[in-house]
Amino acid sequence: MENKILVGASSCLLGNSVRYDGGHKHDRYLTDILANYFQFITVCPEVECGLPVPRETMRLIGDPEKPRLVTTRSGIDHTDRMLSFCKQKVSQLESEDLCAFIFKKDSPSSGLHKVKVYGESGQAQKKGRGLFAATLVDRFPLLPVEEEGRLKDPVLRENFIEKVFCYKRWKTFLQEDPDYKKLIDFHTCHKLQLMAHSPKLASKMGKLVAAGKTTPKEELLEEYQLNLMEALALKATIKKNVNVLYHINGHFKKLITGDEKAELIQLINNYAHSLVPLIVPLTLINHYIRKYNIAYLQNQTYLEPHPSELMLRNHA
Repeated sequence: MENKILVGASSCLLGNSVRYDGGHKHDRYLTDILANYFQFITVCPEVECGLPVPRETMRLIGDPEKPRLVTTRSGIDHTDRMLSFCKQKVSQLESEDLCAFIFKKDSPSSGLHKVKVYGESGQAQKKGRGLFAATLVDRFPLLPVEEEGRLKDPVLRENFIEKVFCYKRWKTFLQEDPDYKKLIDFHTCHKLQLMAHSPKLASKMGKLVAAGKTTPKEELLEEYQLNLMEALALKATIKKNVNVLYHINGHFKKLITGDEKAELIQLINNYAHSLVPLIVPLTLINHYIRKYNIAYLQNQTYLEPHPSELMLRNHA
């Protein structure tokens, strides 16, 4: 892939020896698979804020909403130092064409979900978020973000990567100074993909675009963007995918033979009962689209929202 998508990642996940013990947490999926499509910007908040390698371990304490970052044994408070770095780093990242960030789970600086925060009694609550992760998410609320641990789940992995590719398409769309007609075209191409995530939001966005001619351009694009990322944040379930597959089947009604229709419906039903992965009915659908040259469907991002080489739709 010549024009790789710019994605941030915790430095240790790329194999860099920056952890407190001088080690790393090399994630081969990132370097061996995703690196074919993503260009990674690495960040290690601890090292970049001036702490050494190796170093004393740290943890979050106090209020989960505003925790302090302190060393585990000596109790040295590094909160202000870390927050100063975080503010500087996210400001720097604003000038980059960043399309996602992958964080190291459980890290007091970079953990995204359920990071331990210790109270006065010494009991830990899994209600925190690493200081750098919190700062970045606060500055870029629409940015696709995930933890490396959750990417081992095939559904979460597909949902995240799909968001990244769509977010990149949206950013490219905005860079081309789009007019109202181009927004209609963008929405038309993404209609089925949006339906697979949220039929309700897909309908809302359709109405937004239909009435958009009377809305100021910047306001229209901002509202569309908010709804786009909200929809993609919802998982495309089997039930919602089946709804889209039957919607696509409706476009073949007067074109395919009875046997062809029966074969497609059987594959959709097999997918609905988790007997085959989504790629199976989609392969036949793509065959019919090419065979009957259905222009509307040929342009649907739903059919290939990410490179097929990633095989994200191959799980049952």
